[in-house]
Amino acid sequence: MKKKHFIIAILGLVILSACNDSDDVPADQQEYLIAVPLTTDLMVFKEEAVEVMEPTEILQSGKIYAYDDYIFINDIGRGLHVINNTNPGTPVRERFIKLEGNNDISIKNNRLYADSYGDLIIMDITNLDNIGEVKRLENAIYQDYGFIMDFTLPMPEVDAVDYSNFNASTEAIVGWETKSVRMTESAFAEQYGFANTDDFAQTTDEAFSSDASTGQGGSLARFRIVGDYLYVAEWSSINVFDISDLDTPKVLDEVYTDWGIETIFSQGDLLFLGGMQGMYIYDIANPAKPEFVSDFEHGTACDPVVVDGDYAYVTLRGGNLCGAVESGLFIIDISDIKNPTLEVMYPMEDPYGLGVKGDQLFICDGNAGLKVYDKSNVPNLPQLNHFADIVTYDVIPLAQNLLMIGEGVLYQYEYLDDGLRLLSQIQLN
Repeated sequence: MKKKHFIIAILGLVILSACNDSDDVPADQQEYLIAVPLTTDLMVFKEEAVEVMEPTEILQSGKIYAYDDYIFINDIGRGLHVINNTNPGTPVRERFIKLEGNNDISIKNNRLYADSYGDLIIMDITNLDNIGEVKRLENAIYQDYGFIMDFTLPMPEVDAVDYSNFNASTEAIVGWETKSVRMTESAFAEQYGFANTDDFAQTTDEAFSSDASTGQGGSLARFRIVGDYLYVAEWSSINVFDISDLDTPKVLDEVYTDWGIETIFSQGDLLFLGGMQGMYIYDIANPAKPEFVSDFEHGTACDPVVVDGDYAYVTLRGGNLCGAVESGLFIIDISDIKNPTLEVMYPMEDPYGLGVKGDQLFICDGNAGLKVYDKSNVPNLPQLNHFADIVTYDVIPLAQNLLMIGEGVLYQYEYLDDGLRLLSQIQLN
């Protein structure tokens, strides 16, 4: 597998301030505020990026993962909030695992696998109070997008950033200092260029199993363990790891896919990839070498997928960076795995993750809340419940209860014949 560097894509900053009308500034020049990155050694930064701490507030809710009696909630780019869920009615926040540059995890037999700035991290979580040696496979996952920085840093409110003395291959950004310079508008444009701060904010936000020994992730996950293999969905490939030796994964050849891959799901010997262009199906009968089977193409949109029997359920979210298609739920017939076909599309407002449990389908419709459907007569979907006054992101249908992450809140629901009943909710910020 070709090693790659993960870096955070930074597009630059737009001019935020108007001309300074001070009489001290020559008429053909303006005063600009420029940020210069403060750096540290890249390897030292990575070594210090992992630490077990007391519970802390969540800054930006990410993905959720359930393992044994614990729930792990990703704080985008910062690490993992660990919730003791022995009693789902009264979950307890126990730890925060600082793991900078993290977005996804998967767990098997108390070995936690996670991404951290594009490296694969392996840690033994048998005792959360005494995590042993943390192993790191450098550059094992992500493609070359930008550079590494402390995710907790607020971006400086300046006119531009000067990266001229910054070496992304050996340094990480740990702070900023600012300086005021005077130059003409044309000179500023030539040296720093122009970008839109809204684009910058969106870009940094984007750089947003049935086995009892393996945990369970939500539909937005990029990590998936199947048997002795860990599959990691990357922008245009599947990274494959042999984890038969849990402490010493083997990096196998990556499998190149279409671009825009966002999520991964498995059923039997098949992987289902959700991408911005469509759903892609891969055969893992030979688990070390996934082979392309077929795809279902749709308009550009953000696209998680879950599968149950002969149907795949795909939510498409339009708008912003996700594309211009109408948001909705697509139900795809996969009974002929080589020829997936659309059965029906149900309009949605702002859908994210989804999950299936028995005859119930759960959809996180963003600001429109959590929606519960009866899928016993699929593709017909009568609605059972609608929890409208909450923001929803992703769900995990466990055997006894449903987990859902919203905007800084973890919800748990009990299954009922005709929907759900709220068991508990815990504020994380």
